[in-house]
Amino acid sequence: MLNKMIDIIITSYGEPKATARAIDSFLKQDIKEKFKITIIDPFPKIEDFLKNKYGKKINFFLDPGEGKSYALNLFLEKIYSQNKNDIIIFSDGDVYVSDNSVKEIINKFKDYEIGCVTGKPVVLNPRNEFFGYASHVVFDGIDRVRSNFSEKNEFFECSGYLFAMRNGVLQGFPLEVSEDAIISYLFWKKGYRIKYVPKAEVYVLNPQNWKDFMLQKIRNIKGHENLNKIAPDMPRTKSFWNEVKGSFFALAYPRNLREIFFTPLLFATRLYIYLKAFYGIKFKKQEYSDGWRIKETESTKPLD
Repeated sequence: MLNKMIDIIITSYGEPKATARAIDSFLKQDIKEKFKITIIDPFPKIEDFLKNKYGKKINFFLDPGEGKSYALNLFLEKIYSQNKNDIIIFSDGDVYVSDNSVKEIINKFKDYEIGCVTGKPVVLNPRNEFFGYASHVVFDGIDRVRSNFSEKNEFFECSGYLFAMRNGVLQGFPLEVSEDAIISYLFWKKGYRIKYVPKAEVYVLNPQNWKDFMLQKIRNIKGHENLNKIAPDMPRTKSFWNEVKGSFFALAYPRNLREIFFTPLLFATRLYIYLKAFYGIKFKKQEYSDGWRIKETESTKPLD
């Protein structure tokens, strides 16, 4: 299959140093196909920074400030192509990818039945502190699930940190849910398969304190719970009951006494976060908001 164009879209939020590292991790790859990198950011200062540093190598699209999904929809409409060989790769400005990630992802699209491909998030946080350990358990559990479902050609949700889709299939998606989940579902409904590529790694710094951990996880839960309204028939790979089913994996995960101590704390933390999210949804009508980082999670910023 000859790919006519690869669009690499990096959504960022006023973090020039981190965004530059994300860009550099793509630029240094050996990409044979024609490609372009576009940064979507709500701050004009980022456009000035990119022009000074990269010249015409990088494109910029100004996020109007109505939310990440809103900006992505506008840009997807702009780059929509009738050629389904064209590929769109999504990533974030506060992560960076492995040197082989684009090649690994593009190779999967040689199969015309593949509509979406997702990479493997890798935790940068150390395991020797609680929030880092919690992230390792969750990410390794998701890796196990995605590998299993991908091998069986069953439905699973892509990772928003690094995933790709064929162009020419979707011109947009609903704003009220997480974009990685709903795009995966929309392709699945159209008869496409989804593939997981563990060799395409994306490196992620997770929250390092209780406030940021809670903000991020509750927002993620609300985004996925909204799927019950938008896509009630969508198979769920991220839910409270699926986490309960994964308890045995978590119980077998610890390597030392410290991690054995962390594990029941993790169970209690996840339960509290789910209860708080569900209470907010049911009794306070606090639904998922597409606002891009309405509340900052400072501890997830790797450089800026």
